[in-house]
Amino acid sequence: MPYSIVVVGGGATGTGTARDLAMRGFDVTLVERGNLTEGTTGRTHGHLHSGGRYAVSDQESAIDCMQENQILRDIAGHCIEDTGGLFVQLEGDPDEYFEEKLRGCAECNIPTTVISGEEARRREPYLSNEVKRAIRVPDGAIDPFRLCVANASDAVNHGATVETHTEVVDVLVNEGSVTGVEIERQGPNYLGKGSEGDTKTLEADFVVSATGAWAGQLAAMAGIELEMSISKGAMVVTNVRQLDTVINRCLPKGEGDTIIPHETTVLLGANDDSIEDPDDYPEEQWEVDMMIDIASEMVPVVADARMIRAYWGVRPLYDPDPESTSDPGDVTRNYFVLDHDERDGVEGFVSIVGGKLTTYREMAESVTNHVCDSLDVDVDGRTHQEPLPGSSDPSLLDEYMDKFNLRSPIARRSRQRLGDRTPAVLDIDGANPIVCECEGVTRAEIRDAISRVGADLNGVRLQTRASMGNCQGGFCTHRMGAELYDDHGSGAARDAIDNLYQERWKGQRHTLWGEQLSQAMLNHMIHATTMNHDADPAVFDVDIDYGAYDAQKAGHVTEDGHGD
Repeated sequence: MPYSIVVVGGGATGTGTARDLAMRGFDVTLVERGNLTEGTTGRTHGHLHSGGRYAVSDQESAIDCMQENQILRDIAGHCIEDTGGLFVQLEGDPDEYFEEKLRGCAECNIPTTVISGEEARRREPYLSNEVKRAIRVPDGAIDPFRLCVANASDAVNHGATVETHTEVVDVLVNEGSVTGVEIERQGPNYLGKGSEGDTKTLEADFVVSATGAWAGQLAAMAGIELEMSISKGAMVVTNVRQLDTVINRCLPKGEGDTIIPHETTVLLGANDDSIEDPDDYPEEQWEVDMMIDIASEMVPVVADARMIRAYWGVRPLYDPDPESTSDPGDVTRNYFVLDHDERDGVEGFVSIVGGKLTTYREMAESVTNHVCDSLDVDVDGRTHQEPLPGSSDPSLLDEYMDKFNLRSPIARRSRQRLGDRTPAVLDIDGANPIVCECEGVTRAEIRDAISRVGADLNGVRLQTRASMGNCQGGFCTHRMGAELYDDHGSGAARDAIDNLYQERWKGQRHTLWGEQLSQAMLNHMIHATTMNHDADPAVFDVDIDYGAYDAQKAGHVTEDGHGD
């Protein structure tokens, strides 16, 4: 009988760990208190690092990033856009650091090419005229939602169970050994079923904490003190894609100095401020303003762009020597496998902390190796060789462009999301209209996602990107909900529409000026009139001073500031 393992945390590292463990023959249950990607993973830049950012300050992390960058391109191609990256030097930025960056990249085996400012602007016309020269590196953009869903799906394909909307309320310890966890279900499960309020004990031979910034909270349930070095960062999303390349400022250290193209949008950010509680921290307007101001130094057109939302994420960093580190920006981006038997005298429990989205697979492999060693299981990992579902044969993707009688751009977007699952999802009986025009998501993709997550439109959003485009769900939320009626009924459909609408709204609260204020009010009026929600608490429990915003201003700055 295989050993039973509970993995706590449904982000990239958790789903990657569940996949690796299941592929090695363990009986795996993954537990996540919300949707997959609910924590740090769903609130990242989605930056596929080359390692160039850390080539001077944190070379061990830089080397890991470059190695995993190459592996992920092979095994997760349908989750990655090969944008390339530029480290740009503006007039006045130090030449010494530019040269130091080149030397560091060479030491970390990161390929680089130096290009002139003129060449950089030929590639990206919106770059500032102040760009003096740039370093090309193999950065990219990675879709964290698609990545986690693919890992979770493959874990299930290898026999794992994935329990989303399920919170661990206790870690069970008996005579110095962790024996399992107690869980409480908050709603239906990913690729499964469950009822809200159900409680259950999951016995386990080993518990893996892949909870990131929440690792200290889970460890405390087992009587273990684990102090994380948590910091927050704000990110802002533009309404159009002004760039096709990842842009970094070539400076020793800075905040808001990265711009990443993602699908139909561009992401600006992020800052780096220490916090105590990953569930309770301020989201402040000045942070949004700072991201826009810093990004516009590299790409001036950003200052006049419509910002459709802002969001905050927390970094799950671990500082092995906190007394020597005073600035959160100086904490290593490396990862650590914490053996709680060796460290704290508690057997059967391990935490994987730190790291980056780019290194999630290596982190999962490392903690799985630790479990194997602890249980004396001799099975090699193969996640570096076996493609994720959707990426098995990228060469087939181009054959799907016109096959399903869709307009070419829509077919292209669909096949990029679905990879080699495209025929199985799109080859349906009957019409296949577009449900989400901003992201080009068809009814077939919506129904496929519903078959996986049930009446949870936020779960559908994570799998398809529907409602994540320019209108932020204003014109597609009701269409998505309509697909629930036949199998789930009107009550569940209405609740799902409200939940998605409110989730989309909360990210817009810090971008309400100019045209985005008009768009947000249009979305609200559509929702109010079609769903009879003219006093929806998602909007009206927020105190907005509409007079602080001036849609007639040329830029986003008003006399009283950007926000309320």
